[in-house]
Amino acid sequence: MQAIAAKQLDNFLRQLEIEQRVSVHTLKSYQHDLCQLTNFCSKQKLSHWSELKPNDIRQHIANRHRQGLSSKSLQRELSAMRGFYNYLLKNNLVTLNPAQYVKAPKSTRKLPKTLDVDQVGGLLDAGADSVLEVRDLAMFELFYSSGLRLSELVDLNLSDLDLADKLLRVQAGKGGKARILPIGSKAIIAIKNWLKHRVARSENEKAVFISIRGDRLCQRSVQLRLAQWCIKKGVPEHVHPHMLRHSFASHLLQSSQDLRAIQELLGHSSISTTQIYTHLDFQHLAKVYDNAHPRAKKKPV
Repeated sequence: MQAIAAKQLDNFLRQLEIEQRVSVHTLKSYQHDLCQLTNFCSKQKLSHWSELKPNDIRQHIANRHRQGLSSKSLQRELSAMRGFYNYLLKNNLVTLNPAQYVKAPKSTRKLPKTLDVDQVGGLLDAGADSVLEVRDLAMFELFYSSGLRLSELVDLNLSDLDLADKLLRVQAGKGGKARILPIGSKAIIAIKNWLKHRVARSENEKAVFISIRGDRLCQRSVQLRLAQWCIKKGVPEHVHPHMLRHSFASHLLQSSQDLRAIQELLGHSSISTTQIYTHLDFQHLAKVYDNAHPRAKKKPV
């Protein structure tokens, strides 16, 4: 690319940093993705951004796909290109956005891993042997009871709990949306047990779940505590916090078949996101059918 094209790219990135105040992570992503596009242009001997056509973008994305990039990564790269070309259009430096209608290859959607009801029971009925395990059990019960995201659990404050009415309030879920969730009786008991110990550990910290030092637990600490819990309690599965959220949704769907209600509880903005659990539910039904139906069990001669 010629110097003038490189300068235009630098101006765009500077605008992102100074005027739009994007995060350091977002800025690095834009730099990386547009650097890949710059390399493609150099190989194709394209000197100006106005020379790129939709077919060039498709070729570039196809090359990146062959290099092993996932659909999600390619969608991000296309988003960076569209943003850059919108900037160029706004400043009358090009006449079209070649990335506007180019789509990334579709990826096969992976079904989330879940635990069955007995596995969850084994995980949560293992018993707590220390104050920290009393806290951990309260966290894990709450994940499964209310379907919280990891970020929502660590952000939970004492003022968000209403144990009398068995409710909690997520102040800012994904997309900044608040919602009110029920708390199951087992989780209520576990939380009350933890709060007895918590009182003496920190009076100023607002967080429900705090560390041994008395400050709010971070997400990584919760992940590590769950991994340690599984090892100590002899749980063979590799369980992560989101697996408890997935299990919450899957088990509710099996019992209620109310997808809209589960969407509200999970805080999904779109029902299509929640619909993945219908595939899990069908897998469960298919397994029951294969094990129970007299004709399904017959092996062909």
